[in-house]
Amino acid sequence: MITELARAVPPESTQQAVGYPSLFLLVVVGSLVPVVPTGAVVSSAAVVAIHQTSPLALLFVFAVASLAAFLGDLALYWLGQRGVRSKNGSLWLGRLRERAAPERLEQARVRLDEHGVAVLVLSRLLPAGRIPVMLACLLSYVPLRRFARGAAPAALAWAVTYQLIGLLGGSLFAEPWEGVAAAVGLALVVTVAPAIWRRLRRSPAG
Repeated sequence: MITELARAVPPESTQQAVGYPSLFLLVVVGSLVPVVPTGAVVSSAAVVAIHQTSPLALLFVFAVASLAAFLGDLALYWLGQRGVRSKNGSLWLGRLRERAAPERLEQARVRLDEHGVAVLVLSRLLPAGRIPVMLACLLSYVPLRRFARGAAPAALAWAVTYQLIGLLGGSLFAEPWEGVAAAVGLALVVTVAPAIWRRLRRSPAG
């Protein structure tokens, strides 16, 4: 069955025509609503890219992923700003508050005071680190333009990191689908494992 699926893979030009817009859309949506494992999506795209003949395939994946992450962050921040400026808040601001634990938000505020928007770079790479820092920026009334100065390098660093994870997973196997599976697994481990470890540490002994 796997062999039949491999034979049914569309031509490279078709993959690119469908793949890059899909990558862009998934990363933007995943930046707004955390239901899409965007890191795994980028890692999978990197695996597919290394099996293509175009020498620029990896560069295109990086460009599309980083641009989508940047625009997604800006869109979410802009929506959050509308809530901060409103007397009654907003649905988006409420969701950001729900996803930021009080202790994580306080840590983000301290780091924002110490390092400014540069803290966005590290927060984009840490599991569950992006939202508390973004919320801290919102509650500190950081202008969108200033936020963008930190969000841009953060998106670039994030895209590079998950693309490297994809390259690592893809280099272990000859077949693209095997590399994709390995890359998705690695990306999910990197994303989920720290959160699970924190919960285990917080749970009472016995």
